[in-house]
Amino acid sequence: MPTYVVFADYTNKGIANIKDAPDRLDAVRKLVADHGGEVKAFYLMLGDHDIMTIIDAPNDDTAAKLLLTIGGEGNVRTKSYKAFEEDEFRSIVKSLP
Repeated sequence: MPTYVVFADYTNKGIANIKDAPDRLDAVRKLVADHGGEVKAFYLMLGDHDIMTIIDAPNDDTAAKLLLTIGGEGNVRTKSYKAFEEDEFRSIVKSLP
C-alpha cells in the first residue's frame, strides 16, 4: 500500500480551537481507516510545520480525496509527499538501464 508523508500547519481556525485537536486527530484516523488506509504515525512538530503524519492509503486517488476532505474542514493546510520504502527504492534502482 502506498505511503504518504503529510506535513500540516494549523490555520487560524485550527489553532483557535486547539483543544479540539485530539478529537480531530481521532476523526482523521477513522476517516483514513474507513477508506482502507491507516495513520501509521503522528508527530507534533517544532520548526517549519506544526504536524507530520505518515499515512498508508490504497492509492493516490484515495490519498488525494482524504487530504482534500481533511483540508476542507479548515483546521489545517497540508503538503503531501508520496514515499517509497527501502525495498521499493532498491527495485526502482535495480530496474534502471
